[in-house]
Amino acid sequence: MKKILVVDDEKDFREILSETLVKEGYEVQTAKDGGEALDRMRDFAPNLVVLDINMPGKNGFEVCKEIRTDPLYGNIPVVFLTVRAEKKSKIKGMELGSDEYITKPFRPKELVLRIKNILGREKSNKVTK
Repeated sequence: MKKILVVDDEKDFREILSETLVKEGYEVQTAKDGGEALDRMRDFAPNLVVLDINMPGKNGFEVCKEIRTDPLYGNIPVVFLTVRAEKKSKIKGMELGSDEYITKPFRPKELVLRIKNILGREKSNKVTK
């Protein structure tokens, strides 16, 4: 089972997103800020991180930068999921090495499909011979 870490300072959002991902078959843990996210990375060892940008303490950009420089977790995919829709934030996210940059509001189905694509999962309706 693939593991996803959801990082967002809004509790309701973390819960809704967690429920959505669990229904899709993922194991999910959450963090409410950047510091907690980095601690959970080491304990949980996720296969992917969904990361908000605007958070107290370490923001999402800082967390992504730390993930990318960590020798153990530097290759873990990072998906920014944020209200920051301006071009300079998207560019900064990509420069820091994010795998996706999705703005809120978003469609949960789109997020799930992007996560599946990043994690390399095959489509469940694939025809086999």
